[in-house]
Amino acid sequence: MKTVGIIGGIGPESTIEYYRFIIDEYRRRQPDGANPAIVINSVDVNKLVRWMTDGEHEAVANYLLAGLETLSNAGVDFAVIAANTPHIVFNRVRARTALPLISIVEATSDKAKSMGMQRPALFGTRFTMEAKFYPEVFAAAGISIVIPNETERAFIHDKYMNELLPGIFAARTGEQLMEIVQRMKLRDEIDGLILGGTELPLILRDSKIEGVPFLDTTRIHVDRIVDNLLA
Repeated sequence: MKTVGIIGGIGPESTIEYYRFIIDEYRRRQPDGANPAIVINSVDVNKLVRWMTDGEHEAVANYLLAGLETLSNAGVDFAVIAANTPHIVFNRVRARTALPLISIVEATSDKAKSMGMQRPALFGTRFTMEAKFYPEVFAAAGISIVIPNETERAFIHDKYMNELLPGIFAARTGEQLMEIVQRMKLRDEIDGLILGGTELPLILRDSKIEGVPFLDTTRIHVDRIVDNLLA
């Protein structure tokens, strides 16, 4: 049996989702009642946020590499980073570890392409929305990423950092996020929404807008993880 290693804690609520979803999906595919082998290394999200805010990406990469080394020493066969924002340094981390890594961005791009999306919107932290790692991966698949305007990005980032990350999921915040999606549908002609922060599905999972399917990056990542566990 293969073992997956997870860099978690970024934040804790979504890491719990990963653990539960991996087990559920694995059991769904393996109805004999078997459970997957999972090792979680929960890191300090506050350090990562501070380094991201200060633009200290090398510190982020080094911290994640140390976390991956711990997982490697625990004997995992492959690993994932259970968050979108740290993927800003994914390529440099991948180049410096012997562990095979599964990218949440690459998995989401494959899903968007399979659904025929051309102009999905991207929600997440400001770090994620304004970085190049999503547009670059999606461009390789012929898909254009659309980001919210400056005012909308500021609102999403504030709610993400000060509510979602600490585990606060207010109904009014969900409504306001959906209002942005609706505006972007009319203004930017988006044909999908990437929930590019693993806390976003916790507040928007049951929301729907006609003609704008949501890409739950947590679920998509989990599907790819279970594919690898069973390969």
